[in-house]
Amino acid sequence: MDIQKIITEAVKALTENEEMLKAFNKNPAKTLEKLLGIDLPDDKVNAVVAGVKAKLGLDDVMEMAGKLKGLFGK
Repeated sequence: MDIQKIITEAVKALTENEEMLKAFNKNPAKTLEKLLGIDLPDDKVNAVVAGVKAKLGLDDVMEMAGKLKGLFGK
């Protein structure tokens, strides 16, 4: 199993589909398995999720979105 290839495919697919990206934010492992059509082994799923998040920069984006929401009182 080529984790880098899986991460690259997932990032490409997620950036092309906003709904899947939202689903990934809520339940990363399940969304990746559905998106890629594969059952990720338990020992690999966390590495793939972490890799995808890193490539997408989701942690930073989500933190920034939260801060921006606060600025506008929502």
